[in-house]
Amino acid sequence: MRVGLAADHGGFELKEQLKEEIQALGHEVVDFGALEYNPADDFPDFVIPLAQAVAEGRVERGIAICGSGVGASIAANKVPGVRAALITEIYSARQGVEHDDMNVLCLGGRVTCFALAWELVKTFLAARFQGAARHRRRLEKIHRLEERPVA
Repeated sequence: MRVGLAADHGGFELKEQLKEEIQALGHEVVDFGALEYNPADDFPDFVIPLAQAVAEGRVERGIAICGSGVGASIAANKVPGVRAALITEIYSARQGVEHDDMNVLCLGGRVTCFALAWELVKTFLAARFQGAARHRRRLEKIHRLEERPVA
């Protein structure tokens, strides 16, 4: 699988650790930055290009990391076609993909230890959208909203 990674200074260290492990699983990693630690950088500069790549199909899944994961989630979800969520436990890492076709996992680099982050990433990458009629119906409602914003 082709996996995109993005992080600002708050998630830089965790991104670098995860990158090595994801590659060791045999996945191709596309790093959208930051490419070096810079305490003055801004998460949208990295997360938005990652989200665009997911929406365009240039990467199959994305992992976005900022200090808390909240900002990364907000930014990623501004891109139509992206379904991003801040995940802190295993059930949602799997169910978010299986039921909601989540394509971007958001993590907090300052609040998630590596061991938990790695379990979340492995679960997210292994999960597959189930595509049941109820799941597709819900996603279609979201898709329509992306095409025509609420007045």
